[in-house]
Amino acid sequence: MRKFHFTLSLIVLLLLVIGLSISLTASDKLAENKAVVRHCADEIFSQGKLDLVDQLYAPNYVYHGPDGEMKGPESVTQAVTMYRTAFPDIRVKVEDFIAEGDKVVARYTITGTHQGDLMGIAPTGKPIMMSGISIHRIADGKIVEEWDIYDRMGMMQQLGVIPMPEQEGK
Repeated sequence: MRKFHFTLSLIVLLLLVIGLSISLTASDKLAENKAVVRHCADEIFSQGKLDLVDQLYAPNYVYHGPDGEMKGPESVTQAVTMYRTAFPDIRVKVEDFIAEGDKVVARYTITGTHQGDLMGIAPTGKPIMMSGISIHRIADGKIVEEWDIYDRMGMMQQLGVIPMPEQEGK
C-alpha cells in the first residue's frame, strides 16, 4: 500500500510539474508576443527604425483597417514613412495590452504635430492626439495579420479639415 501511495504521489507531482511547465511556456509566449507589438510601437513608429520592419512583420502580413487591406512588410514601411513625414514627432504610446493565444490587443494613443503633407493635406502646424485599438496575430515571433481601428475623424477635426460638431447649448 505504501508503494502505491508513493507511486501515486510521484505521478501527481510529475503532472503538476508538467502543468506548471506548460503554463510558464504559454505565459512566456504571451510576453514575447506583447514585446513584438511594443517594439513596433516604440521603435518602428515612434523612432522610425524601418530596418526592423522585416524582423517584426511576416512576408505574408495582411493589414485590415480604415484604409482597407494592405499586404506585406513594404506596406508597413510605406505607412510609417507617410505618417512620420506628416508628423515627424509622432509618438505611439501603448496604453493597454491584452494577450491570449496567438493574438495581442493593444489600445494606443498617437500624438504628433502636423508638419508635412498628409494624403494631400498641407501642413497645418497643429498638434493631434488620436486613439485606436489594434489586434495583432503573431506567428513565429512576427506579426502576420492586424485589425486596426482609430479615430481618423477626430484627427481630421483637430487638423481643421473637417469642422468640429457644434456644441449644444451655445
